[in-house]
Amino acid sequence: MGNLITCSISCDEWMDKISQWLDKKVGYIHDLEKNLATLENSMVKLKAKRNDLLRKATREEDKGGQRLEEFQVWLKKVESLDQKVDALLDARDVQLQRHGNISRKDGVGIMGMYGMGGVGKTTLLMQINNKFSEERCGFDFVIWVVVSKELHVEKIQDEIAQKVGLDGEKWEKKKKSQKTIDLYNFLKKKRFVLFLDDIWEKVDLTEIGVPFPAPENRCKVVFTTRKQGVCSEMMAEEQLEVQCLAEIEAFDLFQKKVGQKTLDSDPEIPKLAKDVARKCGGLPLALNVIGETMSCKKTVEEWRHAINVLTSYATEFSGMEDKILPLLKYSYDNLKGEDVKSCLLYCALFPEDDLISKKYLIDYLICEDIIDGSEGIERAENKGYEIIGDLVRASLLMEDADMEQNVCVCMMLFAKWHCGLHLNWEEKRRLSLCMQV
Repeated sequence: MGNLITCSISCDEWMDKISQWLDKKVGYIHDLEKNLATLENSMVKLKAKRNDLLRKATREEDKGGQRLEEFQVWLKKVESLDQKVDALLDARDVQLQRHGNISRKDGVGIMGMYGMGGVGKTTLLMQINNKFSEERCGFDFVIWVVVSKELHVEKIQDEIAQKVGLDGEKWEKKKKSQKTIDLYNFLKKKRFVLFLDDIWEKVDLTEIGVPFPAPENRCKVVFTTRKQGVCSEMMAEEQLEVQCLAEIEAFDLFQKKVGQKTLDSDPEIPKLAKDVARKCGGLPLALNVIGETMSCKKTVEEWRHAINVLTSYATEFSGMEDKILPLLKYSYDNLKGEDVKSCLLYCALFPEDDLISKKYLIDYLICEDIIDGSEGIERAENKGYEIIGDLVRASLLMEDADMEQNVCVCMMLFAKWHCGLHLNWEEKRRLSLCMQV
């Protein structure tokens, strides 16, 4: 007989925790979002351990070894737990649970979800829309409209009319003002929820003919935007930020896109895959596109090359220029003022994941004449804080909550790629020298 394969399974603690959560989930309802996130993270770690052990077992089997029955039993337990956790999470996705429940509250008439391009706002809004469409929840109409950069009131009116059955030859002949009146008179008698995807400025509901959501009519408007300021302009009672994925969640999504067969091609690839996923900065769009690109790369050399390209020449990576950068460039081009754009690009010169002191950043910007300091230091510093605020509200900089918002973190994925697009070598060298002064 061949050698028997035995593996030291040091993850019983995770199995016990997951089993307890599944058995006692009723008692965790009060902190549902937090507990589901913890459950999901624990399951990711357990599956990673399982995959590591399976790779080791496969290598030993190639040498003539055999698996112990105990190991097979453990694998079946993990598979069973995985199916239960997937069923639980699929039934009520964490973000969908949080955003969907808030959007159903009677006291919430307008809800805005904001975040940088590619972070998954549209996907989340679509999931909520589908939930309302399936369950109705007492609404007469569930209406979906894509707005995008250029705001065309009549186009929005026509889409709403089509969804509620007012469209037709007579509707097409009406003037915009008459469409406003007809929509209002129709919708004021109905209970509706209106989903507006990708708005860049305030959408005047009155001009369109949409009755303003209020407790009396129990109607709702839910929208997505890249600008936090738009949430305030729309008078949203709930403003929710859709953030990039945490490292564990990001790698889990990346692994699914790459595929287990590719990850098992070489023992070194899983580690390199983590490095590639980290370069995506938790942005779901990048994780999906880059993950699909890497799904056919089965040599260590190809993965190392990918890391080099993403680090130094990201625009040359497959799918970057036509799928990712255009979406991100939209946010950059929409920034008002060259000083705001220059500040974002300047942040790309800081080390990856670095906490940037607002005070020092403003000093650098004044030193570089990005901010005019000729009219006094106090005025220049105030301008600096305004610029940083603009970038935070555009979801291109993040404030660190643990540091009392005195520091910010650049969305490095975005800024570094754009730094390569907008700054030549001499400009980068000059900015770097200024930072060393």
